[in-house]
Amino acid sequence: MKFRISHETVYRYASPASESVGELRLTPLNGKMQRIENRILHLDPSIEMDAFTDYFGNRVECFTIPFRHQRLRVKMTAEVETLPTPDPGTVLDIPTGEARRLNADRRIDLYLYRLPTPSVPLGNILSPIRKRFFRDATPLREALLDLNTYIFDHFVYHPGMTTVSTPLRKVILERRGVCQDFAHLMLSILRTNGIPARYVSGYIEPHDPEAADGAELIGAAASHAWVEVNLPNGNWWGLDPTNNQVVGQRHVKVAVGRDYHDVAPLRGTYKGAINQRLRVIVSVKRRGLIRAAP
Repeated sequence: MKFRISHETVYRYASPASESVGELRLTPLNGKMQRIENRILHLDPSIEMDAFTDYFGNRVECFTIPFRHQRLRVKMTAEVETLPTPDPGTVLDIPTGEARRLNADRRIDLYLYRLPTPSVPLGNILSPIRKRFFRDATPLREALLDLNTYIFDHFVYHPGMTTVSTPLRKVILERRGVCQDFAHLMLSILRTNGIPARYVSGYIEPHDPEAADGAELIGAAASHAWVEVNLPNGNWWGLDPTNNQVVGQRHVKVAVGRDYHDVAPLRGTYKGAINQRLRVIVSVKRRGLIRAAP
């Protein structure tokens, strides 16, 4: 599928800021299943930016605005092609216990994706859920899909109930949140059970124009978040607990990391008035469908 994506962020300050610095992670990733055809970044006030690739392979653009400004506007537009994701195959049919053993042999390269973070605590934080998700004899595919469905069925998508600083404990107790909360919850359960996994930020198509029922996917109004599990064959497999889906062509990947704070679309600070207003507008529109050759 081909999409035209627009992501605009505007900060307005109560009085002019004297300086701003920031980092942007707003470049969709290039890979076997996703290609960038065109991408433009506009910053207002206009300023030159530097760029680098971070530890996780994300493109990061950074800027400093060393003069007074009343607002900061960042707009990214891109045309992205997503390709059909092949099923992982028999690697998902092995017992979960065997999958854990195989991944344990790869401790160095997966080390960061097993550890807790401030947003993804492990262990006793999960005690209110009172459910065992991973039994050694259960096929890995079944265990992972059951977890995806459990979060979808037992947690309510409720914008405005949480922020990026809301503790996971509160999300678990209140059973409400947004996509980043559900991704953090899934990561906590996976890592607690010895399964390496990472956080993914990106976008999702809100409506399928080819679907007769017009079903809407949740999380399209802003940046979306989901999880990728590292399988014993070394491949990453995406799961979207907010929508109870395996990640597919309607998902556009932008950045990966341990949790939200590794992939935040815009992170920075400014000098000036405390009060500010924030507006974020995201648009994902399909431009064409890639059909398999007969």
